[in-house]
Amino acid sequence: MTGRDALLQAFDRLFDAAAKKLNVVCSDEERADAKADFARRFGTALEMAKRIDVPELPADVVSAMESAIAQISPAELAGVLASIPLARQTQEMLRVLAYREAEQKLLEHFALQAEARYGGN
Repeated sequence: MTGRDALLQAFDRLFDAAAKKLNVVCSDEERADAKADFARRFGTALEMAKRIDVPELPADVVSAMESAIAQISPAELAGVLASIPLARQTQEMLRVLAYREAEQKLLEHFALQAEARYGGN
């Protein structure tokens, strides 16, 4: 089994644990949509994991993850849900900041080249 397959298999178990925690019943279609959404969000990591062969994730590891889901408090859950859109916005802000930083470094580089070539004041 590839690492990708192992992660997607673990997702199924963890999805069930999360649905149970939330007292939510999902149709097969909703479950498939959630899995596809997970695969899109973590596509790069899953593609990399596809390159390695691993046994399925150890049952005790997945059980520990299921236990963590079962023990999450309503306040912690609300915090996780609130952080999702903020994480996306923060990622976009960091992207803009990195672009500006690169732009500034490029301008400084050109200024130093011009000063070296044509002399400064």
